[in-house]
Amino acid sequence: MMDLLTQGFLTSLLLGAIVAGVPLLLTGLGEQLSEKAGVLNIGLEGMMLTGAYLGFYIAWQSQSMSLGLLAGAAGGVIIAMLMAGLCVWLRLNQIVIGIALTLGAEGATALLHYLQFSRTYPRLGGIDTLALPLLSHIPFIGRVLFNQPPVVYLAVACVALFAAVYRHTNLGLYLQAAGDKPAALDAAGVNVLWTRTLAVLVTGAMAGLGGAFMSQVGAGIFVPFMTQGNGFIGIVLAMLARGKPLWVLGGALLFGACLSLTTALQVLGVDVPTDVIQMLPFMAVMLVLIIFGRRASLPDALGTAYVRGAR
Repeated sequence: MMDLLTQGFLTSLLLGAIVAGVPLLLTGLGEQLSEKAGVLNIGLEGMMLTGAYLGFYIAWQSQSMSLGLLAGAAGGVIIAMLMAGLCVWLRLNQIVIGIALTLGAEGATALLHYLQFSRTYPRLGGIDTLALPLLSHIPFIGRVLFNQPPVVYLAVACVALFAAVYRHTNLGLYLQAAGDKPAALDAAGVNVLWTRTLAVLVTGAMAGLGGAFMSQVGAGIFVPFMTQGNGFIGIVLAMLARGKPLWVLGGALLFGACLSLTTALQVLGVDVPTDVIQMLPFMAVMLVLIIFGRRASLPDALGTAYVRGAR
């Protein structure tokens, strides 16, 4: 039997990995979809921040977590519409536009928060959880893994859903072709621009939902710039997952555990500077890129605007 201190450490680490990993999972799955279609979505951070602010604000006004999550997803879609319009239809540089949208979202959400709340930081109420029958009664891990807000189960279900779409549907083939051979997809009679637009909009919804999760479930408050690079970690997860949603799940939990290590170590009484712990996810990203970066499998037309008839 584990002693109480070790059990408390592991419980805190698992809970923290879930809370910090779910936004990365949602965002990484969305980016993976976008990259399959050939769009490198550098604007993920801005989509997450917009979702975090709108999700928090609507949840605070309505006292409804569900409405807040929907609003967060809608906020991400708004930024994604700009991304799709400028990059897919007007064929502007995806990296430049993505950075601009992120910077714009950072400034806009910080300003809106100041205008609405000044220097106060109101907090949301408690979060309702859903205990899964039987599974939640498994010793130790049951109450940690299977007594979570419904959106956590939804995020995990998206892993299976996306994998099924990629492997067993025509839509999965269209997305793959839009990223690898867009001219061939066009020749088959499928509109490349609309396929890429759909991918970008779904990515925005996923990133916005991830941001709303951060502000509602993870923190209970909205703080300007609170995503702190999570969108860019999501890009790394998508690139290294090689088109496999399950790998995104594993990477999200790994980085989520790194992000939550501060709280877990406090349970053990280990005094580690917060700045050192905050560096861990990014150190892990660099280490993973060094080890696995060359094995990343990216679509041939990723980041390239499609022009019909161009060679």
